[in-house]
Amino acid sequence: MQKIRKGDRVVVLTGKDKGRSGEVVKMMPKQSRAIVGGINMVKRHQKQTASQEAGIIAKEAPIHVSNLALVDPKDGKPTRVGFKTLEDGRKVRFAKRSGDLIDG
Repeated sequence: MQKIRKGDRVVVLTGKDKGRSGEVVKMMPKQSRAIVGGINMVKRHQKQTASQEAGIIAKEAPIHVSNLALVDPKDGKPTRVGFKTLEDGRKVRFAKRSGDLIDG
């Protein structure tokens, strides 16, 4: 089970986008990287295709998960993630800052 998943709200801890937050669009667990919407934007030259026009486009580049922290559901500040097993046997994530469960 991963600490950060697709759809999570995260805040950037280091780099040019430090302090900004966004939603995880895609996870790449083998490379330990994530793509966060609107964060770590880079410009790329695009060749013309049947569906897309040529030009310079801006898109999100992957960012290492060690530079991201989950946003605490209670107060909106960065938090670390812990795991615990509930009475019914489910393993769930919780915010170490507030103790709130992150997933259902």
